[in-house]
Amino acid sequence: MQLDEAKSKFIEGWGTLGSAWGVSRTMAQVHALLLVSAGALSTEDIMEQLQISRGNANMNVRALMDWGLVRKELRPGERREFFSAEKDIHRVATLILQERHKRELAPIMRVLGEISQVEPSPAATPEETQAFTQMIGNIQSFADFADKAANTLIKADENWFVSTFMKLMRSRF
Repeated sequence: MQLDEAKSKFIEGWGTLGSAWGVSRTMAQVHALLLVSAGALSTEDIMEQLQISRGNANMNVRALMDWGLVRKELRPGERREFFSAEKDIHRVATLILQERHKRELAPIMRVLGEISQVEPSPAATPEETQAFTQMIGNIQSFADFADKAANTLIKADENWFVSTFMKLMRSRF
């Protein structure tokens, strides 16, 4: 397989994976392009290689910068901005996990905390109240476990054991 074909397949595949993260396919494709590019790319480079509009390129690059996955590079004498992706895949995974935690897990945990202490309503039977309370408790327990696991992974760089383990895992792959 030629490099251009492999690059194209990777960008398409990463775009599909991005949908599972809750981001647009195009945002993930911009990220993939920057991941596999040897150097920083301008907005025009991104537009040309992905066949997207300037607005679409700008919007997705800014979103990737908000996630911490892409950074801007300024070059002396150049009016254009250039963008590069974080290349350490462990760091990429950590940044994605942090953002998903902030956008998905934290809000549902707040809601679960608010509704965990429910009082029976006059229209509800005791069985309905118990079923609701039990299910919310089960979801909250799972969310707490997911929160602790996510925080452990996010803070892996601060924890020497987990950090060392992750480095060992990276060296094997």
